[in-house]
Amino acid sequence: MPTKYRIKLSEYHDSVTLMETARKLTQLPGVSDAAVVMATEANKSILQEAGLLLPEIKKAAANDLVIVVQAESDTAADQALVVAETHLSRRSETTGAGSTLFQPRTIRGAAQSNPAANLAVISVAGQYASAEAREALRNGLHVLLFSDNVPLADEIALKKYAVDRGLLLMGADCGTAVINGVALGFANVIPRGPVGIVAAAGTGLQEASTLLAKMGIGLTQGIGTGGRDMKEEVGGMMMLAGIQALQADPETQALLLISKPPSPTVTGRVLAQVQQSNKPTVICFLGGDPTPINEAGAIPARTLQEAAYLAAEVAGYEGPAADEMIERETADLRAQAVKLKAQLKPGQKYLRGLFSGGTLAAEALVIWEEMAVNVLSNVAVDPRLKLANATHSQAHCAVDLGEDEFTVGRPHPMIDNDLRLRRLRQEADDPAVAVIILDVVLGYGAHPNPASELGPAIRAARQRAAAAGRELVVVASVTGTEEDPQPLSRQVQTLEEVGVVVVPCNAAAARLSGFMVG
Repeated sequence: MPTKYRIKLSEYHDSVTLMETARKLTQLPGVSDAAVVMATEANKSILQEAGLLLPEIKKAAANDLVIVVQAESDTAADQALVVAETHLSRRSETTGAGSTLFQPRTIRGAAQSNPAANLAVISVAGQYASAEAREALRNGLHVLLFSDNVPLADEIALKKYAVDRGLLLMGADCGTAVINGVALGFANVIPRGPVGIVAAAGTGLQEASTLLAKMGIGLTQGIGTGGRDMKEEVGGMMMLAGIQALQADPETQALLLISKPPSPTVTGRVLAQVQQSNKPTVICFLGGDPTPINEAGAIPARTLQEAAYLAAEVAGYEGPAADEMIERETADLRAQAVKLKAQLKPGQKYLRGLFSGGTLAAEALVIWEEMAVNVLSNVAVDPRLKLANATHSQAHCAVDLGEDEFTVGRPHPMIDNDLRLRRLRQEADDPAVAVIILDVVLGYGAHPNPASELGPAIRAARQRAAAAGRELVVVASVTGTEEDPQPLSRQVQTLEEVGVVVVPCNAAAARLSGFMVG
């Protein structure tokens, strides 16, 4: 089957355009596979696994654009390459055109056209993001800086500038916030309520807030800080600003803080600020030490699930206590795992996690560690559990496909399922794989109907495994609400129709899969 390519030297298109172009090619008659990506080392590894990495593509630089097509004939491949170039050139010509509405070309122009605005969302290539963020702050706007690959020194400088002016600089690489009930970036439709969240973890904020919503508990604010905010160099500047804002907010009755474990210095600053208020505060430092949190009078939580349940409890939820709910669910999962495990063949022994949310991957790793199931990962904190090559699975492993190594020149996996579908095929064809775990994240900014793409791929994967005499178990959790643009129940139904075991949350998915291989 012929494979043909084009390399466009130093040519840049935004990641959504690349995704749309690749999707258009794979839908052409006679095309079996196609990719349109920047030639980063991670993307080359992915092309290698897909059988699309030609020798000439190996030589391409990270700033070069690669179009590669595998088709049934030379003619079909050549036609697809023409379609790709035509689509890319038309997108460049039409970008920014086609609307009669006033579209300001600068932050200053936008601020002047709408003096009531007090927040800017910035999503441009990382190299340009700092200048735009500073311009927004200079115009008195709070900022949600969605862009990644912003230099750390720029983030520190921007946050100091914001703090001096009483403004929030959420980010860089801040994917999620819910401000005054409005979802920004990747975020869900959450009711208003008594809990305020500050999170250095986007999908952590989404998972906790949607679990609260399922219990009928809403948010005052959901403030994302960006994942690097809790690092020693940044010092937790936005975490502290967010806590102070919620402590002063009369509508916020309880606080929930979410992060990976910060340095001792930053932990001390955060806990000192928590002690400035008598509002109950639940703190989930995933994998961290609960001792200093207890000593500060706050409530430690080991997982996002436990954090949400505890926050609901202190905010007035009248259902069962958090430990009782988790204990009851765990017993059910253990029994379910016994039945699923009985369907496996000898030799099926590994779990494989294909995550789109980094914090969801981190939560699963914490749970597997507690269950004494050693899982390798590209986001493992313990260097002994670091996955050597994130594009190649081995033993028990879980990959965060939203890590920066995968998202340069490629849309985030919460938007584009292509990368996860490729890995799903690889894992399903491995006779040693027993169970695959997926997180499906809904809400604004995410794929408009993820189950519509995941479902057929999962059905095909399970059918191939069955043809080889194996039962492939796929476990999924869905982070979302019924009010999201992709209603929760519809996504769950689509997944269950193709045989996916859908459980109530990410922590439950980790426990069920752990019981199956433990």
